[in-house]
Amino acid sequence: MKLKFLGTGTSQGVPVIGCTCEVCTSQNPKDNRFRSSVMISTEENKKILIDCGPDFRQQMLLNHENTVDVALITHEHNDHVIGLDDMRPLIFKSGKNMPIYCYPRVGHEIKNRFPYAFADERYPGAPAFDLHEIENEPFTVLDTEITPVEVIHYKISVFGYKFKNLAYITDAGFISDTEKEKLKNLDVLVLNCIRKFDPHPAHFILPDVIKLFEELKPKKLFLTHISHHLGLHNVEDKQLPAGMHLAYDGLEINF
Repeated sequence: MKLKFLGTGTSQGVPVIGCTCEVCTSQNPKDNRFRSSVMISTEENKKILIDCGPDFRQQMLLNHENTVDVALITHEHNDHVIGLDDMRPLIFKSGKNMPIYCYPRVGHEIKNRFPYAFADERYPGAPAFDLHEIENEPFTVLDTEITPVEVIHYKISVFGYKFKNLAYITDAGFISDTEKEKLKNLDVLVLNCIRKFDPHPAHFILPDVIKLFEELKPKKLFLTHISHHLGLHNVEDKQLPAGMHLAYDGLEINF
């Protein structure tokens, strides 16, 4: 299987509109970050998208991706769902509704934001989704077993997702001991890391991630959901402990 980072940035992306810091004005493409999303390719080359934010269209075009078979949504914040309307060409091409797996709470929010996708009489150009509500129990799609990992983002529950010996977690500020058991001794762990300093009420910062790396002991840990406050990619990546890496848009990982 393969994971491709379609985006590794925060809700504002990088560069941030109007910012002239060294990261936002960097000429290094690795310092340009779309909103966080990944594409999982199964062993049969089926495509599982995790999150669909406002950059979805550009992410698909730039990465020469032309198929999504299933979408998993971590939570309902706009930088993770507002691109769902841009799935229309894929839905029209396949002639099938797009399956979306998410919390019941998240499914309710998707219906509120895209009511035209669920109307009894839909406009011909509207998208069409099939919502599948999931709980914190393993489930199977496209012959692939997926284990949700429940984390806390400020005051709401968010799902990370585990495939084989890889787990992807974004928008987390707390992970319970019970859920940490799912994350121990992985080959690959992906965790959000919004900045280096100053505690954040909803996200891990770098000292938190280093502590989790030492506790959970994955073979490799990749940082995502990165803001311009974390610093320049080529500088900060070299300063991380061995086995830790900054993810960047377009990076692919086989697992």
